Amino acid sequence: MEIDIRELETYQELAHDGAQSAAESLSQLTGISTSVQVTNVSLMSSSDLQYEFIGNEFAGVNIDLTGEISGEVVLAFDEQGRKAITDKLVPADDPAKKKSSIEEVGNIMSSGFVDGWANYLNAKIKSSPPTYIQGTGTDVLPKSATTEDNYLFVFRSRVEAAEEGVNEPIDFRILLVPDSSSLERAFEPRTEDIVSVEKLKVFNDMTKEGAEKAATNITSMTGIDTTVEISRLTLVPIEDIPTEVGNKRYVGTVMPFDGKFSGNLVILFDQPSGRAVVDSLVPMETDEQWGSVEQGALKELGNIMTSGFVDGWANVLNAEIKHEPPQFVADTGSSIMTPITAKMAETDDHAFMLDSNIQTNSDQVFTCQMLALPRRSELKQALGDLLIENSENTRVDPAELFDRQR
Repeated sequence: MEIDIRELETYQELAHDGAQSAAESLSQLTGISTSVQVTNVSLMSSSDLQYEFIGNEFAGVNIDLTGEISGEVVLAFDEQGRKAITDKLVPADDPAKKKSSIEEVGNIMSSGFVDGWANYLNAKIKSSPPTYIQGTGTDVLPKSATTEDNYLFVFRSRVEAAEEGVNEPIDFRILLVPDSSSLERAFEPRTEDIVSVEKLKVFNDMTKEGAEKAATNITSMTGIDTTVEISRLTLVPIEDIPTEVGNKRYVGTVMPFDGKFSGNLVILFDQPSGRAVVDSLVPMETDEQWGSVEQGALKELGNIMTSGFVDGWANVLNAEIKHEPPQFVADTGSSIMTPITAKMAETDDHAFMLDSNIQTNSDQVFTCQMLALPRRSELKQALGDLLIENSENTRVDPAELFDRQR
């Protein structure tokens, strides 16, 4: 299936507007101040989507859509959000009324989210009555995200709400998972800016393999047992990328690459993980937390991780991709990403962001995020040269995947 990237961007913007409408509805109903943090569309496996929700308690509604767009909408509040909303709307301790209040809020908010799509298509999209959902992790996900390990297009919005007396922001998420027939109708090519969904899947698989190689390199160099927990390809407005990464403090490396396509590869360790890596690589006490020795150790690891990542792309793309020496960074995620995205914004308004999270299953705290930000037009051209007869197996001879005559 081929999709029009410009149409995909339009639907992403509609999803953002819908999330904004939903957030405003919540504010009107409860008096809680809200703001839309980020809205994006991701191509990801159902298992990766499931991982995002594991271990957290959610409550909300599930709504089935039929018509021009069919599929499922899930609006899920985290436990703090559920409690804040129900306490506002139902001060008394009445579980039945509190459940009903979530259904009512979810129905009103979801309607605002879907109406924008219907208006754009000038078509009817029918919504089923809301079904109350509550549970941990995958209990609240759309059925299509839990039945089998397939690839899904997921439109996601993350909204934060500030409530007086609550230290942490309230978080709720809106997921729209259209079925494949709806996608094919909605994203039917109308311009020449098209890309194959199957090729995007192959590229995402390539990226996950690169992340797995990077995780193996971390383990080999540090002795810390690591695995890739999630990998996804996301179309996101460039201006939203710093917000997507957030204000948590990180240390890591930024490495520009160039060749078949160009861009930046960013490796970010949270502070405890960065310290653990350095302690493993530099077996001696130093006076500085991130002095030249520590920076050199992280840059060496970043160089090796990036090489395994980029070389995998080059092998399958049958083309040379060079990367520059890594640059050490230590700051908040948004501050690290802002100069990178500012440069990208000179020529593009959206970007394909490849996001892989590396963690450990042991008791040791360890989190590493790898973000690849290729130039969108160059990535589209590279994918245009890709043949996918062997898309079920990305570990093949590059000559079998590419038409050298094109």
